[in-house]
Amino acid sequence: MMKDTFKLGGKEFSSRFILGSGKYSLELIKAAVENAGAEIITLAVRRTNTKDTENILDYIPDYVTLLPNTSGARTAQEAVRIARMARELGCGNFVKIEIMKDSKYLLPDNVETVKATQILADEGFVVLPYMYPDLYTARELQEAGAVAVMPLASPIGSNKGLATREFIQILIDEIDLPIIVDAGIGKPSQACEAMEMGAAAIMSNTAIATARDIPAMAGAFKDAIIAGRKAYLAGLGRVLERGAEASDPLTGFLRD
Repeated sequence: MMKDTFKLGGKEFSSRFILGSGKYSLELIKAAVENAGAEIITLAVRRTNTKDTENILDYIPDYVTLLPNTSGARTAQEAVRIARMARELGCGNFVKIEIMKDSKYLLPDNVETVKATQILADEGFVVLPYMYPDLYTARELQEAGAVAVMPLASPIGSNKGLATREFIQILIDEIDLPIIVDAGIGKPSQACEAMEMGAAAIMSNTAIATARDIPAMAGAFKDAIIAGRKAYLAGLGRVLERGAEASDPLTGFLRD
Protein backbone atom coordinates (compact mmCIF):
# COMPACT_ATOMS: atom_id res chain seq x y z
CA MET A 1 0.00 0.00 0.00
CA MET A 2 1.38 3.39 -0.99
CA LYS A 3 2.20 5.83 1.78
CA ASP A 4 -0.49 8.52 1.96
CA THR A 5 1.39 11.80 2.06
CA PHE A 6 1.04 15.24 0.52
CA LYS A 7 3.58 17.84 -0.53
CA LEU A 8 3.93 21.55 0.06
CA GLY A 9 6.87 23.51 -1.27
CA GLY A 10 8.90 20.40 -1.98
CA LYS A 11 8.39 19.00 1.53
CA GLU A 12 6.49 15.77 2.12
CA PHE A 13 4.14 15.49 5.08
CA SER A 14 2.50 12.43 6.58
CA SER A 15 0.28 14.31 9.03
CA ARG A 16 -2.69 16.18 7.59
CA PHE A 17 -3.24 18.15 10.76
CA ILE A 18 -1.85 21.71 10.85
CA LEU A 19 -1.92 23.07 14.37
CA GLY A 20 -2.31 26.71 15.35
CA SER A 21 -0.38 28.07 18.32
CA GLY A 22 -2.46 31.10 19.29
CA LYS A 23 -4.32 31.18 22.64
CA TYR A 24 -2.10 28.53 24.24
CA SER A 25 0.17 29.02 27.19
CA LEU A 26 3.68 28.29 26.02
CA GLU A 27 3.93 25.27 28.31
CA LEU A 28 1.02 23.53 26.55
CA ILE A 29 2.20 24.04 22.98
CA LYS A 30 4.69 21.15 22.96
CA ALA A 31 2.17 18.74 24.49
CA ALA A 32 -0.48 19.79 21.96
CA VAL A 33 1.91 19.31 19.03
CA GLU A 34 2.99 15.88 20.22
CA ASN A 35 -0.57 14.64 20.83
CA ALA A 36 -1.75 16.04 17.49
CA GLY A 37 1.07 14.36 15.58
CA ALA A 38 1.37 17.67 13.74
CA GLU A 39 4.26 18.28 11.36
CA ILE A 40 3.32 21.92 10.63
CA ILE A 41 2.47 24.59 13.18
CA THR A 42 1.43 28.17 12.56
CA LEU A 43 2.66 31.02 14.66
CA ALA A 44 2.26 34.77 14.72
CA VAL A 45 5.53 36.56 14.07
CA ARG A 46 4.90 38.78 17.09
CA ARG A 47 5.19 35.70 19.35
CA THR A 48 8.76 34.98 18.23
CA ASN A 49 10.35 37.23 20.82
CA THR A 50 14.02 37.96 20.39
CA LYS A 51 14.53 39.88 23.65
CA ASP A 52 12.46 38.11 26.28
CA THR A 53 13.62 34.92 27.96
CA GLU A 54 10.60 32.91 26.72
CA ASN A 55 10.24 32.36 23.00
CA ILE A 56 7.52 30.28 21.32
CA LEU A 57 10.18 28.69 19.10
CA ASP A 58 11.70 27.07 22.20
CA TYR A 59 8.48 25.08 22.71
CA ILE A 60 8.07 23.73 19.18
CA PRO A 61 9.90 20.43 18.39
CA ASP A 62 12.68 20.71 15.81
CA TYR A 63 11.03 18.28 13.37
CA VAL A 64 8.00 20.56 12.96
CA THR A 65 7.83 22.90 9.95
CA LEU A 66 7.08 26.48 10.96
CA LEU A 67 4.26 28.29 9.17
CA PRO A 68 4.46 31.92 10.28
CA ASN A 69 1.32 33.90 9.55
CA THR A 70 0.82 37.55 8.72
CA SER A 71 -1.78 38.09 11.44
CA GLY A 72 -2.42 41.81 11.91
CA ALA A 73 -1.83 42.73 8.26
CA ARG A 74 -4.51 44.89 6.65
CA THR A 75 -2.94 45.25 3.22
CA ALA A 76 -0.79 43.22 0.85
CA GLN A 77 2.23 45.40 1.58
CA GLU A 78 1.89 44.88 5.34
CA ALA A 79 1.62 41.11 4.81
CA VAL A 80 4.72 41.12 2.61
CA ARG A 81 6.66 43.06 5.24
CA ILE A 82 5.67 40.60 7.99
CA ALA A 83 6.58 37.60 5.81
CA ARG A 84 10.01 39.02 5.09
CA MET A 85 10.50 39.69 8.80
CA ALA A 86 9.60 36.09 9.63
CA ARG A 87 12.20 34.81 7.19
CA GLU A 88 14.83 37.10 8.71
CA LEU A 89 13.96 35.72 12.16
CA GLY A 90 14.78 32.22 10.94
CA CYS A 91 11.24 30.89 10.39
CA GLY A 92 11.99 29.69 6.88
CA ASN A 93 10.21 30.25 3.56
CA PHE A 94 6.76 28.97 4.46
CA VAL A 95 4.17 31.66 5.11
CA LYS A 96 0.44 31.76 5.69
CA ILE A 97 -1.06 34.94 4.29
CA GLU A 98 -3.74 36.49 6.51
CA ILE A 99 -5.07 39.91 5.52
CA MET A 100 -8.11 41.24 7.37
CA LYS A 101 -9.32 44.83 7.38
CA ASP A 102 -12.18 44.64 9.88
CA SER A 103 -11.96 43.52 13.50
CA LYS A 104 -15.59 42.41 13.86
CA TYR A 105 -15.89 39.51 11.42
CA LEU A 106 -12.20 38.94 10.61
CA LEU A 107 -13.02 37.92 7.05
CA PRO A 108 -9.99 37.69 4.75
CA ASP A 109 -9.55 40.31 2.03
CA ASN A 110 -9.30 38.10 -1.06
CA VAL A 111 -8.13 40.89 -3.39
CA GLU A 112 -5.21 41.93 -1.18
CA THR A 113 -4.40 38.28 -0.52
CA VAL A 114 -3.90 37.61 -4.23
CA LYS A 115 -1.57 40.62 -4.47
CA ALA A 116 0.55 39.47 -1.52
CA THR A 117 0.68 35.91 -2.83
CA GLN A 118 2.05 37.06 -6.18
CA ILE A 119 4.79 39.18 -4.59
CA LEU A 120 5.90 36.56 -2.07
CA ALA A 121 5.77 33.62 -4.49
CA ASP A 122 8.03 35.60 -6.84
CA GLU A 123 10.45 36.02 -3.92
CA GLY A 124 10.66 32.28 -3.31
CA PHE A 125 8.23 31.97 -0.42
CA VAL A 126 6.04 28.88 -0.04
CA VAL A 127 2.70 30.69 0.17
CA LEU A 128 -0.44 29.29 1.78
CA PRO A 129 -3.15 31.96 1.59
CA TYR A 130 -6.10 32.10 3.99
CA MET A 131 -9.14 33.04 1.92
CA TYR A 132 -12.91 33.23 1.73
CA PRO A 133 -13.96 30.20 -0.38
CA ASP A 134 -14.52 31.71 -3.81
CA LEU A 135 -13.72 29.78 -6.97
CA TYR A 136 -12.47 32.75 -8.98
CA THR A 137 -10.16 33.89 -6.18
CA ALA A 138 -8.83 30.36 -5.74
CA ARG A 139 -7.95 30.25 -9.43
CA GLU A 140 -6.17 33.61 -9.17
CA LEU A 141 -4.23 32.39 -6.13
CA GLN A 142 -3.14 29.30 -8.04
CA GLU A 143 -1.98 31.45 -10.95
CA ALA A 144 -0.17 33.76 -8.51
CA GLY A 145 1.93 30.86 -7.20
CA ALA A 146 0.17 29.61 -4.06
CA VAL A 147 1.09 26.02 -3.12
CA ALA A 148 -2.31 25.48 -1.45
CA VAL A 149 -5.40 27.47 -0.55
CA MET A 150 -6.86 27.68 2.94
CA PRO A 151 -10.58 28.49 2.82
CA LEU A 152 -12.41 29.33 6.03
CA ALA A 153 -15.08 26.93 7.25
CA SER A 154 -16.77 29.62 9.37
CA PRO A 155 -15.64 32.88 11.03
CA ILE A 156 -12.23 32.56 12.65
CA GLY A 157 -12.36 31.52 16.29
CA SER A 158 -16.10 30.77 16.16
CA ASN A 159 -16.01 26.94 16.40
CA LYS A 160 -19.21 26.93 14.29
CA GLY A 161 -18.06 24.26 11.86
CA LEU A 162 -18.53 23.86 8.11
CA ALA A 163 -20.77 26.86 7.38
CA THR A 164 -19.16 27.23 3.91
CA ARG A 165 -19.26 23.51 3.17
CA GLU A 166 -20.74 23.76 -0.36
CA PHE A 167 -18.23 26.40 -1.45
CA ILE A 168 -15.30 24.42 -0.07
CA GLN A 169 -16.51 21.39 -2.01
CA ILE A 170 -16.40 23.44 -5.21
CA LEU A 171 -12.75 24.30 -4.54
CA ILE A 172 -11.92 20.66 -3.82
CA ASP A 173 -13.56 19.63 -7.09
CA GLU A 174 -12.17 22.40 -9.29
CA ILE A 175 -8.76 23.55 -7.97
CA ASP A 176 -5.64 21.53 -8.64
CA LEU A 177 -4.01 22.46 -5.34
CA PRO A 178 -4.27 21.05 -1.82
CA ILE A 179 -7.34 22.49 -0.11
CA ILE A 180 -6.60 22.99 3.58
CA VAL A 181 -9.76 23.78 5.55
CA ASP A 182 -9.00 26.56 7.99
CA ALA A 183 -10.87 28.57 10.66
CA GLY A 184 -14.10 27.71 12.43
CA ILE A 185 -13.74 23.94 12.74
CA GLY A 186 -15.00 23.35 16.28
CA LYS A 187 -15.20 19.58 16.73
CA PRO A 188 -13.27 16.50 15.67
CA SER A 189 -16.41 15.28 13.86
CA GLN A 190 -16.37 18.43 11.70
CA ALA A 191 -12.71 17.88 10.86
CA CYS A 192 -13.57 14.30 9.90
CA GLU A 193 -16.39 15.53 7.63
CA ALA A 194 -14.09 17.99 5.86
CA MET A 195 -11.60 15.21 5.22
CA GLU A 196 -14.38 12.96 3.91
CA MET A 197 -15.14 15.71 1.38
CA GLY A 198 -11.61 15.43 0.01
CA ALA A 199 -9.78 18.19 1.83
CA ALA A 200 -6.01 17.70 1.87
CA ALA A 201 -5.59 18.79 5.48
CA ILE A 202 -7.18 20.61 8.41
CA MET A 203 -5.91 23.67 10.24
CA SER A 204 -7.25 24.11 13.78
CA ASN A 205 -6.46 26.32 16.73
CA THR A 206 -9.38 27.59 18.83
CA ALA A 207 -11.21 24.28 19.12
CA ILE A 208 -8.16 22.78 20.79
CA ALA A 209 -6.87 25.81 22.66
CA THR A 210 -10.26 26.35 24.36
CA ALA A 211 -10.86 22.68 25.21
CA ARG A 212 -10.87 21.54 28.84
CA ASP A 213 -8.05 19.05 28.16
CA ILE A 214 -5.88 20.50 25.38
CA PRO A 215 -3.55 17.52 24.75
CA ALA A 216 -6.49 15.07 24.73
CA MET A 217 -8.47 17.23 22.28
CA ALA A 218 -5.42 17.48 20.03
CA GLY A 219 -5.31 13.69 19.98
CA ALA A 220 -9.03 13.49 19.22
CA PHE A 221 -8.61 15.78 16.21
CA LYS A 222 -5.67 13.70 15.00
CA ASP A 223 -7.76 10.51 15.08
CA ALA A 224 -10.74 12.20 13.40
CA ILE A 225 -8.63 13.56 10.56
CA ILE A 226 -7.07 10.15 9.95
CA ALA A 227 -10.53 8.51 9.96
CA GLY A 228 -11.94 11.07 7.53
CA ARG A 229 -9.03 10.64 5.14
CA LYS A 230 -9.40 6.84 5.22
CA ALA A 231 -13.13 7.16 4.49
CA TYR A 232 -12.45 9.47 1.53
CA LEU A 233 -9.88 7.08 0.08
CA ALA A 234 -12.23 4.12 0.60
CA GLY A 235 -15.04 5.90 -1.25
CA LEU A 236 -18.16 6.82 0.67
CA GLY A 237 -21.29 4.79 0.07
CA ARG A 238 -24.01 6.32 -2.09
CA VAL A 239 -26.93 8.24 -0.60
CA LEU A 240 -30.55 7.45 -1.58
CA GLU A 241 -32.55 10.49 -2.59
CA ARG A 242 -35.80 9.00 -1.28
CA GLY A 243 -37.19 5.83 0.20
CA ALA A 244 -35.20 3.03 1.78
CA GLU A 245 -33.36 -0.08 0.72
CA ALA A 246 -33.12 -3.24 2.79
CA SER A 247 -29.67 -4.42 3.76
CA ASP A 248 -30.75 -8.06 3.27
CA PRO A 249 -33.03 -9.55 0.60
CA LEU A 250 -36.74 -9.27 1.42
CA THR A 251 -37.23 -13.03 0.97
CA GLY A 252 -36.88 -16.12 3.09
CA PHE A 253 -38.95 -14.98 6.08
CA LEU A 254 -39.99 -17.71 8.56
CA ARG A 255 -43.60 -17.41 7.43
CA ASP A 256 -42.73 -18.22 3.79
